Amino acid sequence: MVEVKYFTSRITNNPQKQKRQSTYLEALETTEVKIIYGLYKAKKIECGNCGHNWSISNEKMTDVNIATHLIVDAFHDRYDTAILISGDSDLVSPIKAVHHNFPCKVVSVFFPPYRHNNTVAGVAKGFQIIGRKKLFDNQFEKEVIKKDGYILHKPAEWF
Repeated sequence: MVEVKYFTSRITNNPQKQKRQSTYLEALETTEVKIIYGLYKAKKIECGNCGHNWSISNEKMTDVNIATHLIVDAFHDRYDTAILISGDSDLVSPIKAVHHNFPCKVVSVFFPPYRHNNTVAGVAKGFQIIGRKKLFDNQFEKEVIKKDGYILHKPAEWF
């Protein structure tokens, strides 16, 4: 059995990005992909010189959610091989934990374009770089029809 999990957080600070992300997530919901959500949290920043305040939003819990699923799914023997698409070095420890505690399990890493990370590659039992053409060739169609008949239109910014 193959299961695909998509880990993300809903964008809260940019209406155009929010709309594109919502379209993508709605398109994913037409498939068997399981979406696991983290949070987007605003952090207040103050300029030490002028006292001006502003907010910066950051994605939270995505790495923790990936790590948790990677380890718990290994424990429950839900995979022999996990393919992780990320270049985030925060995932080095959970990859090591899986390989140490479950020596027969394989965690391979596929790096998105321009996201190769030697530290992550060094702990994975295999890695590949996903080329831009591969991403382009495997995008959703220009129109995706939801279960309720609503038609989603692929944003121009998706390549």
